[in-house]
Amino acid sequence: MPNDPMKTIDTLYLIDDDDTYQFIVQRTLNSLNLVNSIKLFSNGKAAIDFLEATLHDIEQIPDVILLDLTMPIMDGWQFLEQYLRFRPRIGKKVVIFVVSSSIDPRDMQRAKSISEVTDYIIKPLTKSKLISMLHESLES
Repeated sequence: MPNDPMKTIDTLYLIDDDDTYQFIVQRTLNSLNLVNSIKLFSNGKAAIDFLEATLHDIEQIPDVILLDLTMPIMDGWQFLEQYLRFRPRIGKKVVIFVVSSSIDPRDMQRAKSISEVTDYIIKPLTKSKLISMLHESLES
């Protein structure tokens, strides 16, 4: 059965402290018309605070999270730790992709050991990889 061409991701969180990366990914996502709403966060704390404040509003809960590991204030690992604490209160499945410049096998193994993490992607994130990630999240 072919994929429904109208199927899109309602909300995507991009959690990364690199403004240039945020701009490029947001622009790419907008050009693909696969995501209705993109929310940008420069650190894990801002994303967790927003998520926690909007748990009652299913529209604000992301379908997909693109998560960097190395950020100020609250890094990706700390974000995941906090996210797992209130995961039971989230009323839908959230697909999380760790997108990092770290090629450390320990980081990859650690990320893959967290059941909520769908995949570990090494930067730079190409347009074709982004498309396949979004399609994978639409199918899950």
